[in-house]
Amino acid sequence: MALWFHDAVYDPKAGDNEERSASMAAEALSDLGLSDSVVQSVRRLIMLTKTHHAGEEVDDGLLIDIDLAILGQSVERFDQYEEQIRFEYSWVPSEVYREKRAEVLRGFLNRDQIFVTDQMRERFEQPARANLARMVARMSGHS
Repeated sequence: MALWFHDAVYDPKAGDNEERSASMAAEALSDLGLSDSVVQSVRRLIMLTKTHHAGEEVDDGLLIDIDLAILGQSVERFDQYEEQIRFEYSWVPSEVYREKRAEVLRGFLNRDQIFVTDQMRERFEQPARANLARMVARMSGHS
């Protein structure tokens, strides 16, 4: 359910998308009669997508890794994703966008490990690092 709802609210101009998505999920799941513990677990998982830092629960790493899997896709797919992100933020001036997007991507690149689970790390860590480094260089005008 957390995967289903984690981007239910997505407004590139807003800073509270995760909070609003978590609230939407909580309301919908409560209306369906799910237990408070399930509702709170889904809410907590959705909030992890704000920072992409896993807590201690088993599902934390899975959710984060699935959300970040796009970073380790083929060069073509990653570039398409970046074009989609740029379109979503088309209202941001180019220079500001490049600076801020490079900052976000560099944040992932500077992590010791991008992916939490062994399986995702084995499959996507190196392609993700290559994609991120290439895009940071492009955003910084070094490509």
